[in-house]
Amino acid sequence: MSTTTRAAVVESGGASFTLSDVELDEPRAHEALVRIVAAGLCHTDLGVASGGLPFPLPGVLGHEGAGIVEAVGPDVTGVEPGDHVVLSFTSCGSCRNCRDGHPAYCAAWLPLNLLGGRRADGSATISRDGTPLGGHFFGQSSFAERALVDERSLVKVDKDVPLESLAPLGCGVQTGVGAVWNVIKPEAGSSLLVLGAGAVGLSAVMAARLTPATTIIAVDKVGERLALARELGATHTVNAGEADVAEAVLELTGGQGADGVVETTGSVAVLRKGADALAPRGTLVVVGAPPFGTEVALDVNALLPGRRVVGLTLGDSETQTDIPALVQLVRDGRLPLDRLIGHYPFADIDQAVRDMSAGKTIKPVLTFG
Repeated sequence: MSTTTRAAVVESGGASFTLSDVELDEPRAHEALVRIVAAGLCHTDLGVASGGLPFPLPGVLGHEGAGIVEAVGPDVTGVEPGDHVVLSFTSCGSCRNCRDGHPAYCAAWLPLNLLGGRRADGSATISRDGTPLGGHFFGQSSFAERALVDERSLVKVDKDVPLESLAPLGCGVQTGVGAVWNVIKPEAGSSLLVLGAGAVGLSAVMAARLTPATTIIAVDKVGERLALARELGATHTVNAGEADVAEAVLELTGGQGADGVVETTGSVAVLRKGADALAPRGTLVVVGAPPFGTEVALDVNALLPGRRVVGLTLGDSETQTDIPALVQLVRDGRLPLDRLIGHYPFADIDQAVRDMSAGKTIKPVLTFG
């Protein structure tokens, strides 16, 4: 039996979000119906809504959901009705990378999460007036009062932590944290450079503060964000509008360069600056995603002293392990996500989009009454 719910539908590329009644399919095997309590807004949502990615529209986006399980389909074993859950990406569970504990690099990641708009078998999860809509976004499509969610997108979390403070864990926060913890893995006394002080970059700063890194440099063009970065753990900041980033980093690191760099802006010019700021044997983690097909020029000989450039999806997180750990850090005040979040009623999603695009709010979180 289908469920009718209110969703924010993008009718076509470049259109705004429009609230509309839609029908959710009944939960099938390894699916659950979740009442959404909060959903983070991410630049990936805006990129798809703009028509920049070939996701089928009209469709329902949203991939940082948090809510309460209302019903489960057959064969669901990890959650039951009443459980609080954070929603993240989905994966096949059977390919080599999934079996190795790296589901963010699932062989079917793109069609299952970002481009397909349907289940793996081609069936639709969302329809309107009998016509299928693009859905199954990151296995969830959580810009709706209720969502039909893949079991592999569900992470059961502590009921004592408000879901409104946990929604960003599903994508942006675990991406920034994972860049530091899962890829760079700072050693005692090491230096870390974070390019861009948005939600992902500031998450990387907060993660770095919980490591033995002793120098944490945040770079942005917005003074207020640099001030916040200092409050969240940066030991130094650089205003990219006032100084050459590579030169400033060399000066701050005694001429060595940064042992780790996290590039979150999606700008190839900034990425190249990050590569130029790397110490020998240092690692540059590429998180920001420019348009498909974008290329960057690198100095090959500069890479030979062990410098590495590594791409990253969703922090290379194993969500069932990493997200509960992040929830505990939020609960204990050691990962102060509230400093990034601005709350908006679901009906005000377009205002949240405008504020995010204008830089007024670092991480908008939609709340559902």
